[in-house]
Amino acid sequence: MDRTVLITGADRGLGLGLAGLLLSQGWHVLAGQYLPAWPELTGLLQQYPQRLNLFPLDVASMESVQTAACSLANQVERLDVLINNAGVNSPTNERSIREGLDYADMHRLYDINALGPLRVVEAFLPILDRGGMKRLCFVSSEAGSIGRMTRTAWQPYCMSKAALNMGIQILFNRLHPEGYTFRVYHPGWVRSYMGGQKNNQADLEPEQAAAYAIPFFLNDLENEDHLSLIDYQGQTWPW
Repeated sequence: MDRTVLITGADRGLGLGLAGLLLSQGWHVLAGQYLPAWPELTGLLQQYPQRLNLFPLDVASMESVQTAACSLANQVERLDVLINNAGVNSPTNERSIREGLDYADMHRLYDINALGPLRVVEAFLPILDRGGMKRLCFVSSEAGSIGRMTRTAWQPYCMSKAALNMGIQILFNRLHPEGYTFRVYHPGWVRSYMGGQKNNQADLEPEQAAAYAIPFFLNDLENEDHLSLIDYQGQTWPW
């Protein structure tokens, strides 16, 4: 039976890179699509029509997430791996406390980056319960590490990722005793579209970043009883 993975934010960037590489490795991919007009997922669908399912998904909307979960529950027998990849950045990150913070945009980032993965896990748990791997993966960031924080601004993005990390820890405490394993990952500086346009100044193309991420997401760890934030170079970051 094919192994099945769900990827949020699969339209472009790292999510698209993960989808393409996992399809090439024989996985059945459920790709959450926020930008239906974006063409690259459609190209993958033409290449892998039997193993790629596209479905609309807005992780900021509980209605969207629940609708997707109900629909997919009737289409797939089980879900082995969930990769919570969807995330956004803020154009106001550089503002410091003396320049006036954009609190509405901070709420937007918190809703997507921190609460979005919780919505997805909650909605898809019944299908994940039927899976063989029960693997929950989260694309976090070094920006969420309180122990190594040196920035004097960037509250919107950093606080949303720190909140995500806390949410993952609580999920771990609840679900790991039920057989779930977790991966919390900092993918490095990826040439993604989180700012709206592709960041060509970053270090890694999405396909490169995906190649680093997938072994960490899929392979077993020596110690599955401890939750850590690991980056693409294998380094551990403090919470």
